[in-house]
Formats: sequence, structure tokens, C-alpha cells
Amino acid sequence: MGKTSKDKRDIYYRKAKEQGYRARSAFKLIQLDETFHLLDGTSANMPCAAYHAIQIQGDITAQSTADAIIGHFHGGKAHLVVSDGAPDVLGLHDLDEYLQAQLVLAALNISLHILEEGGTFVAKLFRGKEVSRLYAHLGRYFRHVVCAKPKASRNSSFESFVVCQGLHFSHGPPTSMALNLFDLPYEHDHARLAGSTPVLFKSCGDVDGWDADQSYPIDDNNTYAHQEPLQKPINPPYALAKKSKTK
Repeated sequence: MGKTSKDKRDIYYRKAKEQGYRARSAFKLIQLDETFHLLDGTSANMPCAAYHAIQIQGDITAQSTADAIIGHFHGGKAHLVVSDGAPDVLGLHDLDEYLQAQLVLAALNISLHILEEGGTFVAKLFRGKEVSRLYAHLGRYFRHVVCAKPKASRNSSFESFVVCQGLHFSHGPPTSMALNLFDLPYEHDHARLAGSTPVLFKSCGDVDGWDADQSYPIDDNNTYAHQEPLQKPINPPYALAKKSKTK
């Protein structure tokens, strides 16, 4: 929700401020829920790297973090895990895709310890040429894996979300996060990872709704008042440049 010219033109940025959301990404989650009904029947949900919605802070690769989450649910497990984390984009697509995939796998690893059987895992991913291997990993643990593109996600971005439903442990649940859960025990699993793994693609949101890549004029008939973002960046990269200009 920074003050760049692109953000000012983005309709979802403006709508988020008007409706009191902390970030435009709220519309992505709303559109995903409208399509997949993620929150139906859930009462224990765990967001990973959700903007300003973190109740437990910790290293998602550490067993202690998984234990703290389960303790938060009084020994129970989550019905839904949503991972909206992403690394700083470098502009090198292959490297960005790899780093994001590693983040998804780390989120998957902890999810296998805190998510109940039959639960749902949702994660942001970058759709590159090697994303099929990531689908194959996820398909080992979930009965349904779908790639979804919310309307609020810019078409110019290769960002998408993978929605995994129906957690199951065909080889038994992992006993420790320290174990390499991708040491596959069966030959047919290796074959799946080596080949292509097609998944269903779904577009979420009203096809006639707001377009994240389009600029919309401000309605002159309405009275607009400037509103600051509900949560400004903590340590933005432009802070030093801004400080030097004010001297």
C-alpha cells in the first residue's frame, strides 16, 4: 500500500482504502473464498505471513513454531492454512520463481504438522516453467490441487495462488520437521516429479469486475477525502531517499 504512482492508479488499492482494508490483497482472499468456500465450516485458521494478521511470530521452519501454533489451538489443529508470503522480487524470473517455491515448500512443511487431515492449504506462487514440480509435491499430500488467479491479481504479474484441499497422509504423517519430507519412497512418485503435472486453472472473481491492470477515472460527482494507509511500511526501501530530500 505504498505511495507509488502505480498504486495510486490501481483500483483495488483505492477500494481497499475506501473500505478500510489494510492492503489490496484482501480482495484476493475474498475472491478465492467466493470460488472455493475456504472458510465454510472452519473455526481454526492460521495465516502465514498475512499482512498485520500475525498472532504468533516465529521461524516457520522451526518445530517450536509448530508447537506454539498447536498450543494456541489448545492441542487441536488448523482447518485452513493460508500462506501469502513472498520474497523480495529481484526481476530475475527463474530465481524469483525458485525462491518463492522454496517458501511455499517451507509453508507446506509446517502445515503438515499443524493442519488436520482433510484440511486446506492455500499459498501464493509464481507460475513459471518449473511450477509443475511444485504441483507434484503438493499432490502427494492433497487430493485436490488447483491453480487460481484472483481478479485482484494483476494480469501483468505471474503471481497466482495454489489451493490444496483434502490433506491426507498416504505414507503416514511426518514425525519431525527436521526430516526431509521430499525423500520420496516409491518409484512412481519419482516419475511424477520428473514429468509434467497438469492441474486445473480457475479464474476467481467477477469477469466483469474491476480490472487490476486498468486505470479508472475518479468520479467527479463524489467528494473524496485523502486517507492515509492504515498501516504504513515499517522500513520501506525508499526511506533513505525520502529523508535526503527533506534536508
